[in-house]
Amino acid sequence: MSEMGNWYQSLIKPSWSPPAWLFGPVWTVLYILIIISFGKVIQSFFKKEIPFLILLPFILNIIFNLIFTPLQFGLRSNLLAAIDITLVLITLIWAMVAIYPTFRWVTFMQIPYLMWVSLATVLQLSILFLN
Repeated sequence: MSEMGNWYQSLIKPSWSPPAWLFGPVWTVLYILIIISFGKVIQSFFKKEIPFLILLPFILNIIFNLIFTPLQFGLRSNLLAAIDITLVLITLIWAMVAIYPTFRWVTFMQIPYLMWVSLATVLQLSILFLN
């Protein structure tokens, strides 16, 4: 773990990059929001209240979200991590649009996640280009 942290710290990052200590607390809050809202979507699918096409972007978003860390820190691939975080952003927007007519509160609950992923996408693309 320390070796991964050292590698990441050695990368050139933009001056506006958030401090390392901020990522843990932010993701903790975001994952709580994700569990509540995505849980409602999954539950609604199994109750046959929504079709699979509304559930699909939520599933893809979680998959892309979960593989970011192995791509960035395991493979140490800024390129794959940049592609992945872009897919996280795209699937999040797709999910928010898809669920809006049925559960607006789920869309609104994703706004902090959208803001953070937008920042993370720009940060990761910056790291890619700087390194």
